Amino acid sequence: MKYLVVLCDGMADYPIDALDGKTPLEAADTPNMDRLAKKSTVGLVKTIQDGMKPGSDVANLSVLGYDPMTYYTGRSPLEAGSIGIDMKPTDVSLRCNLVTLSDEPAYEDRTLIDYCADDISTEEAGVLMQAVEDALGTETFQFYTGVAYRHCLIWDHGTTDLGGLTPPHDITGRLVKEYLPLCHSENAAPLYDLMVRSYAVLKDHPVNLARIRRGKRPANSIWLWGEGIRANLDPFVEKYSLKGSMISAVDLLKGIGKFAGMRVVPVDGATGYIDTNFDGKASAAIKEFENGQDFVYIHVEAPDECGHRAEVQNKRDAISLIDHKILGPVTSALEKMGDYKVLVMPDHATPLSLKTHTNDPIPFLIYDSSNLKQGPDTFSEKTAKETGLYVEEGFQIMKDFAAAPKQ
Repeated sequence: MKYLVVLCDGMADYPIDALDGKTPLEAADTPNMDRLAKKSTVGLVKTIQDGMKPGSDVANLSVLGYDPMTYYTGRSPLEAGSIGIDMKPTDVSLRCNLVTLSDEPAYEDRTLIDYCADDISTEEAGVLMQAVEDALGTETFQFYTGVAYRHCLIWDHGTTDLGGLTPPHDITGRLVKEYLPLCHSENAAPLYDLMVRSYAVLKDHPVNLARIRRGKRPANSIWLWGEGIRANLDPFVEKYSLKGSMISAVDLLKGIGKFAGMRVVPVDGATGYIDTNFDGKASAAIKEFENGQDFVYIHVEAPDECGHRAEVQNKRDAISLIDHKILGPVTSALEKMGDYKVLVMPDHATPLSLKTHTNDPIPFLIYDSSNLKQGPDTFSEKTAKETGLYVEEGFQIMKDFAAAPKQ
């Protein structure tokens, strides 16, 4: 038995007028999801428990069967692990976004224009992060380059008692004044100081001046959030007796895979946006199965990024591309290998109308080629709700999915 997870980050949504009252999932062209749904167990699952922030960190841990109440230590440590940072027990890791702020004289009077600095490339970001490290790095604070706009700060003997720092993708278009680290806790004063000083380092950097000349937004500040301590996950193979592989463009998922002892598979051209290498992810998954892996988790960030940017057509199209370029080819390959199971779901909702995550229950389907079910004709938020099946604790879904086939 082979096990495939296609995780469509942020796919779930609300009906919107721009799609004639449909959700992006309902409006997308998804013949493969619908084909599987007809013979699958379909329902809703709550991946984010009440009281926890609705982030991809908590949600993907939950989908993989790790109870976030037990295993979650913060978002950034998972990303730090992917970058290759060996955190000490006394270290605190923080996500360090490169963002675009407006240019008012006082930092607190600025507006967060773009949480990803106009999709800055990893190459450009690497130069800017080195400039930040050169100017602001100390024995206490060390900056590390990640992918695109996503980077890392390690705070030696830091604290996580910071009041809960704000993710920048939650405040696009808003004044930063009410969301700065000092608004959360006095303990965050050193972090606020780093953010303010970073603006002077980055504002007139040659990389940013060149971006402006090309009509691109400058990455003119860092934004710190996602604080946490070193992560420890039980090996996935010990929990489920399955040799697993993780395929993702983003450090968060790579880090989860690494800490879970899974094989983390690189894919050239995987970007985390709608221009990602969908075909490459499918080919990588098929190769993993052919090379003896039991379980492959394909994470696709694109629907989530489109949700944050309120890109209606792109979100719909990203879902269609996942269906046509990943789910279709990989399931076709699995049919030639024997029995297989497929789990298709988002990790959380990222409604276009809100441009941020929610903890709404989300749709899932579980297809088992050896135990076909009678499911709905299509796969959507609505049809999943109509089945009446509801899984209250998201981390339980992997236990059901990865359970040994009935004899």
